[in-house]
Amino acid sequence: MSAVPIVDSKLLDEVRERVLAVPGPVTPARIAAAVHESGRLLGTAGTLAAVELISAELSGLGPLQKLAKDPAVTDILVNGPDDVWLDRGRGLEPAPVSFPSEEAVRALAVRLVASGGRRLDDSSPCVDVRIAGGYRVHAVLPPISTGTTLLSVRIRRHQAFDLPELEHAGTILPEQRSVLESMATSGLSYLVSGGTGTGKTTLLSTLLGLAAPTERIVLVEDASELNPEHPHVVGLEARHGNVEGSGKVDLAELVRQALRMRPDRLVVGECRGSEVRELLAALNTGHSGAGTVHANSAEAVAARLVALGALAGLSSEAMTLQAANALSVVLHLERRDGQRRLATIAAVSENAGRLVVAPALTRAPEADRLAEGPGWDLLCSRLAGAPEARP
Repeated sequence: MSAVPIVDSKLLDEVRERVLAVPGPVTPARIAAAVHESGRLLGTAGTLAAVELISAELSGLGPLQKLAKDPAVTDILVNGPDDVWLDRGRGLEPAPVSFPSEEAVRALAVRLVASGGRRLDDSSPCVDVRIAGGYRVHAVLPPISTGTTLLSVRIRRHQAFDLPELEHAGTILPEQRSVLESMATSGLSYLVSGGTGTGKTTLLSTLLGLAAPTERIVLVEDASELNPEHPHVVGLEARHGNVEGSGKVDLAELVRQALRMRPDRLVVGECRGSEVRELLAALNTGHSGAGTVHANSAEAVAARLVALGALAGLSSEAMTLQAANALSVVLHLERRDGQRRLATIAAVSENAGRLVVAPALTRAPEADRLAEGPGWDLLCSRLAGAPEARP
């Protein structure tokens, strides 16, 4: 019989109070000592269960902790006490956990945000923060959320995939793999596009891992998620301002700082604002680099960049010239039936003052077939100087 039912709520409350009564970090040893001091004879299994439950409640993800232990889980979404979902890479599915009340959901959200140095309350009802353990937490309180507290947890897995593993998973096809290998080692600058949860960060981390070990990679991110397998990687992470708005360090400033750090490859984890101006300026001054961007298709990246350029005060013409000279390739990912797939490899160019992202290899929606597009010859010419350039 499992020892977990022995660990009743009364004992958990008592042990929690004992642990919190003493200042200092909450450690398994302190929790085990508090269980022992309670005088309850739980046995080894019961004590371990109590330690695990209270550790999750006081310093982990609470009821969500057991979901995070599954290495396949990348996202956990809480829509209410009895409405929890997870993503194992096959699309969203209901999770077998629940909370006792809405207050319990809110309490967890407040604690997780506080552990990241931020505050979640009526004056700051929407917060996005990275916390220890590789978790990125986003929380929204009512009445901003229409109903209950909403909590989203994205899990950064420290395991980095290589191209053969992505091929085995069906994310890329063999013909795409050879193009990616040539592109990643050639020093071409590129963007990885797609919607949320399509695998942009995973693919970008994989490609950065193919860079020569003599290169220095500088990562600039809003929340640290990239984890390339490379011997020389340094990272910069944005800092949000406090309630008064002071102390903020945004991505645009971090890009400028990164240029003083002697990068061989400058990477912006997600281009979504004025930082795109600094990134493209850097890529036009002899640096190689990469980034991700949200877009509905490879072709739509052109309009997305023009829109981001407008936020940075760049005209459409200026953004077109900057992007066409800085970027060579766009890799577009999509999710179909829960499967993450590299849908398009496209070449970036300029034509009559317009930014053009022309598909070079397009994956058929219903089959694992590739079709050459109008950008194929341009892509091959750009890869011509790379090892095994032409697939």
